[in-house]
Amino acid sequence: MRHTFGMPERDERPWGSYEVLIDEPDHKVKQITVQAGKRLSYQKHARRSEHWFIVRGTGVVTLNDTLIEVRAGSAVDVVRGASHRIENTGGDDLVFVEVQHGDYFGEDDIVRLEDDFGRAG
Repeated sequence: MRHTFGMPERDERPWGSYEVLIDEPDHKVKQITVQAGKRLSYQKHARRSEHWFIVRGTGVVTLNDTLIEVRAGSAVDVVRGASHRIENTGGDDLVFVEVQHGDYFGEDDIVRLEDDFGRAG
């Protein structure tokens, strides 16, 4: 098992940040922080599914155009190919753990359908 002990992979994004906790050939685990009032791009993946467990904060998940309110303790499953995004609707950070399952986890498996930061297309 490849854990990211020592220097974990971390990336700052316009909406917040993420940190990779586990990176394996068939799954990846990230902790994702979304800043107040921000949201991720509306996107889909061809080669992975995701399970989101909300740790802290409140928000709204859009899953195939259906809105789902989430808070600490909520979980959402995103099947492969589903259009999805999460938005922080609270005043503090929204933190969730994302478990990705599939055969590929690269950033080039993201198809952005809409994006607040000009990255769609």
